[in-house]
Amino acid sequence: MKLFLLLLVNCILINVYVKAQDFTVKNISLPPEIAFYDNQFSGLYVHEGKLFVMSESRLQDKAEAKLYSILLTDLDRKMVDTSFVLPYKKYPIYNLDLLRENMLSRNDEYEGLEAITIKDNIVYLSVETATPSDNCYLLKGILSDTSVMLDLQVMLPLPKPITAENKHIYNAGYEAMALVDETVVSFFEYNSFERNNCAIAITPWSYTGVSYQKNQMEAIPFRITDITKTGKNTFTAINFFYKGDGEDEVYRVPKKDKANDKLIRDGFGYKSYCRLVKLKYKNTKFTWEPLWDFPIEYMSYNWEGIAAYKEGYFVINDKYTAARPYKSVLLYLEPSGNK
Repeated sequence: MKLFLLLLVNCILINVYVKAQDFTVKNISLPPEIAFYDNQFSGLYVHEGKLFVMSESRLQDKAEAKLYSILLTDLDRKMVDTSFVLPYKKYPIYNLDLLRENMLSRNDEYEGLEAITIKDNIVYLSVETATPSDNCYLLKGILSDTSVMLDLQVMLPLPKPITAENKHIYNAGYEAMALVDETVVSFFEYNSFERNNCAIAITPWSYTGVSYQKNQMEAIPFRITDITKTGKNTFTAINFFYKGDGEDEVYRVPKKDKANDKLIRDGFGYKSYCRLVKLKYKNTKFTWEPLWDFPIEYMSYNWEGIAAYKEGYFVINDKYTAARPYKSVLLYLEPSGNK
């Protein structure tokens, strides 16, 4: 009898846990300018009543460097009235072209903006570079009512971790960024090294006297494509696996890692996979645990931006979807109990 009661209690606790981690997906239709796939959005951030949406700003493809913002009150209305057309505001990003030239002079090839953090009127942006480049970069700018003006004196190199064979990880940069107290912490996309997993804290933000501190990162499979703060020392990140072959194979886990291998393979081979994970920061170390798997219909979207709002999350893809035509897709993940 005691065993039966114990099993019953455990089942109840498991069900409560599962329900607490479940979300209802709301697909928020975007105005044509923002839904255009070649914006290639790569970051979200909630600040002063607005959701900021960052374009990858691929200057090498003649793309415009820009942010958009949408009022949270308008997003709330949109989730109730789907016919409502979202108003938005565009912020050109100035000086990025000059900073790109500076990176090229250091033999680091700019590919795009990957993460955004805002504090007061200061914007921090991370830059991903091509695989052979030794460094990614962190930039600083001033956010006004009409634009972002990047500081030409602030272009902080972030060295890329390398493998035991002295190679760079294919297509990996510092894709996520968050504030820990007053410090900006930048997370490398790939954290499946044996010893090199880290999140780099940068303080202070000035051109001289910059100090870097490596925080330990518990090994995590696949990629971290963005992160959002949910509490003093808690964060939620997007953990994504792309099923591609060739150099993308570096993101596969060893088959002996059965728990993670079964997430990315089925009877037909490898499959794309995406989930949310919860990160905790304590004693200069980040640990993680699974939080929620995306529904099958959204599993293969390349989700690159996340921002906590109320008790849920906004997420956005770069442009890649399960089928063409590609488009920018904004979702709100609402805890199911909040309906």
